[in-house]
Amino acid sequence: SASGAASGIVLSEDGYIITNYHVISEAVENSGKVEIFLSTDTENSISAEVVGYDASADLAVLKVDKTGLPAIEIGDSDSLKVGQTAVAIGNPGGLQFMGSTSAGVISGLNRTIQLESSGSMKLIQTDAAINPGNSGGALVDSQGRLVGINSAKLAATDYEGMGFAIPINSAIEICDRIIQKIGEPKSYLGLEISTYYDSTTLQRMGYPAGVVVYSVTEGGPASDAGLQRGDIITQVNGASVTSYALFNSEKNKYSPGETITLTVYRQGRTSQIEVTLGSSN
Repeated sequence: SASGAASGIVLSEDGYIITNYHVISEAVENSGKVEIFLSTDTENSISAEVVGYDASADLAVLKVDKTGLPAIEIGDSDSLKVGQTAVAIGNPGGLQFMGSTSAGVISGLNRTIQLESSGSMKLIQTDAAINPGNSGGALVDSQGRLVGINSAKLAATDYEGMGFAIPINSAIEICDRIIQKIGEPKSYLGLEISTYYDSTTLQRMGYPAGVVVYSVTEGGPASDAGLQRGDIITQVNGASVTSYALFNSEKNKYSPGETITLTVYRQGRTSQIEVTLGSSN
């Protein structure tokens, strides 16, 4: 077994909490558990449910069975200016340093960087110190309003003071969509993805990056559309899917009954296959 600690943000007083997907990815993909420690009680954990996630945006929504939580005030990331104050709040190094703050400025806007867990994203750049454990924590302005979700940093000998956060306007839109889908039927394809081949392995073998179909359920949407065992799915509606998490979150953006287009590599050829999603309920 393994464990890790990072940060989260109280979105609403009735128990919704947001964080990065990469913070909880191991728990999601390995049927683990997620626990929350509140700043008011660092001794006792609270079990959290994973409401949903968007791996392509590196965002996840959690829910705890507790009310009266101190929800953060939401700011406006579209109005940010380079040079204004930015404060990062979180748990660098885990619970031992819970609630640490570091201050800096907004260094840049709309920075595009490639993240291993989610692909290419446009982020806020800041020189407020961001350390391991700050992921999923708040980047706030001088009034304490949430403007970003700390997500990544450039960590190398030649770099210093280059941290990145997801703009809150984009994050709130995605998290609201996840919350609104609670209780709705989940989209169903009827296939199983292999966990043996990741994108790095596939490219090393001379194949395109994607996810490998391990099995197809007879009579399911994927089977009816003509997908086969061994197919490599590289895109869902034009969005690259280089991992199971990305594939799953892209699929879940669409509702049962909608038709999506899968880009599929099979025996040296790439084709587009349209699939009408079924319902998992």
